[in-house]
Amino acid sequence: MGRRNEHTREELRKIALQAAEALVIEQGLAGLSTRKVVARIGYTVGSLYMAFRNLDDLIVQMNERTLDALQAELTAAIAHQPPPTVAIRALAQAYIRFALTDTRRWLAIYQHRLPEGESPPNSFTEKVAQMFELVQQQLARLSPWRSPEDIALAARALWSSIHGVCILGFDHKLEVVGGRPVQEVAESLLENYLAGFVARRS
Repeated sequence: MGRRNEHTREELRKIALQAAEALVIEQGLAGLSTRKVVARIGYTVGSLYMAFRNLDDLIVQMNERTLDALQAELTAAIAHQPPPTVAIRALAQAYIRFALTDTRRWLAIYQHRLPEGESPPNSFTEKVAQMFELVQQQLARLSPWRSPEDIALAARALWSSIHGVCILGFDHKLEVVGGRPVQEVAESLLENYLAGFVARRS
């Protein structure tokens, strides 16, 4: 790996993020540290802090890259513009697939906690909002009579439920409870939620 005079600040940022992602994939978020990152890229901790404010900043930027990858998977799942119920199911299955195949990077998004009093940067919250927007668009197509506020709340409620199914699947608790695979549980959830969502006119 090259030394500091061989990379610009932006190049250093990119290789550090790649090293951080590799560490998380191998060891989980708990195995990530600045010293491990610099050991992989051949720099000092001081040099790393020329590209990041601190470890939290590095983790947030790493998680933003994961959100970008997840967003790409979700967008691809509905690229053929299916009907809204089909699209919502495709989004859910794409989310579950990402969670179960890239589990440690996915978990890092939710495991990371900023210090007390700090909020995520706008860039992070915007990426999360973009994910919800994909669901909101389909729910609005499904129930155009509902208000934007109702649609936004429904998207968060539905996606929080899908996320919970993923967490239980990751912990293998669904198999212990009822022997049902994650995808089947999610499908049952969607079928019942969407049926009720369409039926209840405001």
